[in-house]
Amino acid sequence: MSKVATTHLSGYQERDHEVVDYRMAELAHAGLRFRGPLVGDGCDDYFACVGAAQTFGCFVERPYPTLLSDQLGLPVLNLGYGGAGPEFFADQTALHGCLNRSSLVVLQVMSGRSQSNSLYECGGLEYVTRHSDGRHMGAQRAIAEAMLPGPPHLAGKRIPSRLRRLLPDSEVAVRRRIEPLVNEIREAWVESHRRLLANLTVPVVLFWFSKRSTDYAQSYSDVAGVFGQFPQMVNTAMIDAIRPLCHSYVECVSERGSPQPLRSRFTGEPVEVDPANDRADLGFGTWTHNRYYPSPEMHEDAAESLASTCSDLLRRSQ
Repeated sequence: MSKVATTHLSGYQERDHEVVDYRMAELAHAGLRFRGPLVGDGCDDYFACVGAAQTFGCFVERPYPTLLSDQLGLPVLNLGYGGAGPEFFADQTALHGCLNRSSLVVLQVMSGRSQSNSLYECGGLEYVTRHSDGRHMGAQRAIAEAMLPGPPHLAGKRIPSRLRRLLPDSEVAVRRRIEPLVNEIREAWVESHRRLLANLTVPVVLFWFSKRSTDYAQSYSDVAGVFGQFPQMVNTAMIDAIRPLCHSYVECVSERGSPQPLRSRFTGEPVEVDPANDRADLGFGTWTHNRYYPSPEMHEDAAESLASTCSDLLRRSQ
């Protein structure tokens, strides 16, 4: 039986209403809402895009799945889902039929932080439940707290600041404590891809879409050093492990148009977006620019990067 997300992290519409209308709609039989318009049940010729917010297209009127659809002359089913990782799509078996009825699947490389592990359970989403105390929080906070000074058995536990100052702390000590967890997450991330791809019978294009290359200078000085830019925690070795499971691999590394000024779709004037309208735990101030998600220009680069490979695969499959 397919799992249905118990916490729908975001359709982003409440947060982004002033900037974009995502035309959110529920996908029949899946119990999940995605960006519309959705391909109808009667459509027998379409391709699908699977991914997180970058595929969904936050703050973008025409994300790369839509632009690619124009170039291929084929309708698209955009299954971008906020905060999702490969575990989420491996578990949502109700989506597998939609994917296998498509002509082609573009599978975005998603974050490693959205992967269940011995520190937290997340169902493949970025909002997690910590095993040690059952608390709910973002994955970044969970791992950041696990990196705080203290012996391993206290990782993630609340320790008064006056006591933390007495505990040994160094990047070497943090690495010794956290590196096994990072390796565990990476191995589980690869395994989630194996589970997902084992259930797909159509050609799959693995798609790296980021501001960085697959290599990054990881450090254990803070959580940002462990994560790197999106897709957090993912490195070349992980890509090399799953590339052979897919028919093709495409990279798009771009920062064009970022940061993106946020403007009202009604007036064209600059606006501020409050992330707390999406999730209360993210409410640390308003945004005047989109600095995290791909800009419209980056989506153009993504579609251009994918067009030739997808067209060739479609032609061969026909």
